Amino acid sequence: MNINDFIVQVALPEHRVFAEEICEEMAESAKARGTGIAKRSPEYVAGKISDGKSVIAFHKDGTWAGFCYIETWSHGQFVANSGLIVSPKFRKAGLAHAIKEKIFELSRQKYPKAKIFGLTTGLAVMKINSDLGYEPVTYSELTQDEDFWKGCQSCVNFEILTMKERKNCMCTAMLYDPATQKHDVAKKFAEELEKKPKLYERFMRIKQRLVLKPKPSGKGGLKALLLLLFTFLFK
Repeated sequence: MNINDFIVQVALPEHRVFAEEICEEMAESAKARGTGIAKRSPEYVAGKISDGKSVIAFHKDGTWAGFCYIETWSHGQFVANSGLIVSPKFRKAGLAHAIKEKIFELSRQKYPKAKIFGLTTGLAVMKINSDLGYEPVTYSELTQDEDFWKGCQSCVNFEILTMKERKNCMCTAMLYDPATQKHDVAKKFAEELEKKPKLYERFMRIKQRLVLKPKPSGKGGLKALLLLLFTFLFK
């Protein structure tokens, strides 16, 4: 069994029939790990499906295989990809990674300026998050929305979180900041340009034309500049 045996897609309204099965598996998985997650009702999960804010996976035979959904906090400034679950019989096939990639992509499309974060005790999830560009952070860098932290009350470690005054707990906090990512890409591009004089000269010529002789609406020069950037990044 491998990832090619599955279909991973944005959930459609007709997939609400799987809401109860998804919630049951979330609860069983949390119990098996000895940790807790914010409990969600089938109605809540069905709502996420209806709103186009979730990703669902199926085996090629039509069997439900996995799920994850989007939550927003602090008026959309923060986004969390929550409730990641893979059916036990379909684990170790790379499905969790595929679902996380899809929900991350959906989050970036719907909330391009939002910081995406997660709290997890799972090493596998940490690795996936790291691959997507998340970095470990302190709890103070996450949303301070009280409704988010109330969700931790169903966790077996909630007392620890309370004792630590919400500064840390058993979970590792990870954050993807789009502003930082853009800065890092630009910095990397600039550093590499310095190593390649000809590419640098070409870049500067295009930039100079864009600044001194902009075309109507500036789209022509901008397109050339972006083309050069993408040529470098994805060569």
